[in-house]
Amino acid sequence: MLKKLVSEGIITDPSSAKGRLIQAAARLFRDKGYERTTVRDLAAEVGILSGSLFHHFKNKERILRAVMEEAILLNTETMRAALAQALTPEDKVLALIKCELASILGDTGAAMTVLVFEWRSLNEDSQQHILGLRDIYETLWMDALKEAKEANLVVIDPFILRRLLTGALSWTVNWYEQDGKMDLDELARNALSLAVKSS
Repeated sequence: MLKKLVSEGIITDPSSAKGRLIQAAARLFRDKGYERTTVRDLAAEVGILSGSLFHHFKNKERILRAVMEEAILLNTETMRAALAQALTPEDKVLALIKCELASILGDTGAAMTVLVFEWRSLNEDSQQHILGLRDIYETLWMDALKEAKEANLVVIDPFILRRLLTGALSWTVNWYEQDGKMDLDELARNALSLAVKSS
């Protein structure tokens, strides 16, 4: 999926100078916070001069926007691809859970955290852009949960269930050990059992 999106110019190649900068910014913004991260910090993290950052982005806020935008676009397309392979409402919810866990615990984990905590640091136009992308992402979730509800697999309001799942899945970064006894598939199936009744 990543290679396809890179080849289509939707996502920056993570091995490029710009891609490495976006990844480093995600980590720094997560660890230090957007406001406390300086342009000098960003430049030092990728081993370039501060002025060289502006070859890729006109200011720090545009870097923040890119961190969020690329994470949402990649994860949305990953979810769409997974949904295309899912046959039943239960399979669709499981596919989304797996995708979200992979994004939170994987390469886009830092960016997803930044998205949650730093989106208000964007200017108004960028906020609206990112919120629009987030709405597309969330619509995939809501459509799947509503379908599961119609199949009598979900007993609570899909909107509330999505909010509960968001919190539960996000919190896994604080306790889940990726090299422990439980793999990601098993973790996802455990989360599914909280969300839907067994069919």
